[in-house]
Parts: sequence; structure tokens; C-alpha cells
Amino acid sequence: MAKTVLITGGTGLVGMALVPALLQQGYQLILLTRSRQSHSLPYATHPAVRYSYWNPSSAELDTDVLTKADHIVHLAGANVADKRWTAARKKEIASSRVLSGRLLVDRLKEITHRPLSFVGASAIGWYGADTKDHPAPFVENDPPDASFLGETCRQWEESTAPLTALGIRRVILRIGIVLSRKGGALPEFERPLRFGIAPILGSGKQMISWIQLQDLVTMIIFSLEQSTLQGVYNATSPRPVSQYSLMKALARQRKQFFIPVPVPAFFLKVLMGEMSIEVLKSTTVSASKIEQCGFCFQYDTIEKALPIC
Repeated sequence: MAKTVLITGGTGLVGMALVPALLQQGYQLILLTRSRQSHSLPYATHPAVRYSYWNPSSAELDTDVLTKADHIVHLAGANVADKRWTAARKKEIASSRVLSGRLLVDRLKEITHRPLSFVGASAIGWYGADTKDHPAPFVENDPPDASFLGETCRQWEESTAPLTALGIRRVILRIGIVLSRKGGALPEFERPLRFGIAPILGSGKQMISWIQLQDLVTMIIFSLEQSTLQGVYNATSPRPVSQYSLMKALARQRKQFFIPVPVPAFFLKVLMGEMSIEVLKSTTVSASKIEQCGFCFQYDTIEKALPIC
């Protein structure tokens, strides 16, 4: 009998790539959504897909769907880069992750059914910046950074920590910058190249720990199916690149000439506010732990990743 995967955040960038991959492998899917108009959502008519309403803010979730889940993939959370980080937006970013995790835990405590696995998203915002005091790369047992994103990731991961005590195998993936032309950061990097301009943010030397979207989807499924995996794993390519190197690789892939245009750090701070800290931060993250568990990256270099994005 086909296994059932319950997914939160199924209509986001990662979720929309994960859904067809799971369907192709024969899984049944339950997608939690905050839309009451599920008939208009993608895959609404697919026989292996079911939508169920939930609202973490008001603690609304049909417990019955949890009793049917063999696995849970928790991707829900407000987009970090969508808007300027006002106090209200920061609260929304944090609460959308923490409240949703707590709701899943609370409802699972109410039933006797136990999913085989839980795979939850986190982010490399957990880590600070590369410094002389902390030589690169960051590994999974490094403590959270004291920044807004570091604290958000800490609360995000802690919100589902009680699942382990319930006997559910729990895997947390700290996801890097996801490369896809369907959304996320890559289209923003590419847009100026259409005019022959390559913005170099700050020094351009800051390291970007990235992962190609299809590799991330494969890693999520790998985490579901490999019963030996448990705990936290970095979901980043084994070969991070500098921001300047990323822009050069994009230009080469587009086969075009470009003019590097420095964007001073102070200008980014004025334009983006607190979010500029993350744009300018150099964070080199290790992928060794997940590789040692047998995961193989198909797109392990930026040159391989960009043509397929």
C-alpha cells in the first residue's frame, strides 16, 4: 500500500518541486493549506492528492489527517526576503515557523498514531559569519548565532523537538540559498545581467552556501526514506562560492559580457535595513555530515547547477 506524506508549505518554491517528485515515486499526499478554496490549487484534481485546511495562528488543524500520515514534511514559513524587516514582519517570520511547528506537535500528542518520520526545514541563518574566531566551515553542532535569523532558527527547530520524545524519527535540514529560476534568490541575481551589469554586493568576497532545488528535493526524500537519519543536517552544496564568483558563473552560463558594478555596504544598509546583514554576511557551511550518510549531490558545483536551474 502506498505511503502517505503530509506536507506543510506545499505551495512554496520547494513544496511545488517536492510534490511531483513524490507523486512520481507513488506516494499519496495530504497538503495542508490556509486557503479555503482548495479546488483552485495545483493538483486539486489529482487522485493521489488531498488538501486540508489549517491555520497555525488560530490553532486550526484537522487531527484526522495526521492519523493518515506515514511521513510529515514541514516546510511552512513566511518568506524571509519578501519584505523589509519591520518589527511586524520579523514577528510574522518567526511566528509562522514556530506556531506551525508547535501546532503539529500538540495535535500529534492528542492521538496514538505515530508517523514513521518527520522532516522539518530550518535554515543556515542558524549560523553566524565566517570570522578568524570561527574558521570555516560551520558544522551542525555549532551554536546558533545571536542575530534575528539565528534566534528564529533556534525557536523554529525547538518547536518540533518534542517529537523525538513521542518516538518519531525527526530530521531537520538547515537549508542554504536555494537555486532555481522559478523563484528565490537566483532570479534577483540574474535580472541585472540582462542589461550587462553584475552587481557586486559589498566586497563580493562573502561566501554563499547554496543548494540546487532538485538536490534539495532529493535530500528531503532521502531523509524520509533513510531510517538511519536522525537529527540536524546541513542542506547545502559541498562547494560554496563567493558572491562575485556566482555572478561570473551566471554571466558565463548566459554567454554574455558584463560590467561589475560595486554596490557599497552602506547603500545596501540604507536600502534593505537589517536584512542587509544577511546579504553581506559570509557563511561557509559544511555538507560533510549528510554526505557521510550516503547522500550524493547531483549538482555539486555551481557550473553544474546553473544550467539546470
